Amino acid sequence: MDNIKLYEISPAYVDYLVPHAPHLFQNKRAGQQNERKYIGVVLTVNGMDYFAPLSSFKEKHRRMQEGLDFIKIKNYAVINLNNMFPVPPGTYGYVDISKERNPKYKSLLLAEYRYIKSIQGRIRKNAANLYRLKVYGPESPLTKRCNDFVKLELLCQQYR
Repeated sequence: MDNIKLYEISPAYVDYLVPHAPHLFQNKRAGQQNERKYIGVVLTVNGMDYFAPLSSFKEKHRRMQEGLDFIKIKNYAVINLNNMFPVPPGTYGYVDISKERNPKYKSLLLAEYRYIKSIQGRIRKNAANLYRLKVYGPESPLTKRCNDFVKLELLCQQYR
């Protein structure tokens, strides 16, 4: 299996999904100075590509326990697998870290990527298990905070 990689998602696709996925943030809102970049990993789940976004590490994450849906990328970022969503081909592109101009951001991306690569097996396993639990398991506090994967798969297939 190939090494996991970092990808950026199309803002237009995120905007398309936002009305159907309460956990997604729009890339740019009125009054917001900078557009939010969606950077994350792409995983194969249920035969489809799924995008699991990275979120900036916040102070609250220090106290939180890792779990099936929550993985810490040291103190750089977190991956909330409950927020993953299916992505059609052409809506995401590889992040070439070597082309990043900002040295601090480049260093952060490299550190995140190295650690993500070292735990890629756990990330993939957790994503598959979380998907199965959400789609086939009983409702629980964990599954309630997940995106509706089946609904998003249908929207993904209809995206033009």
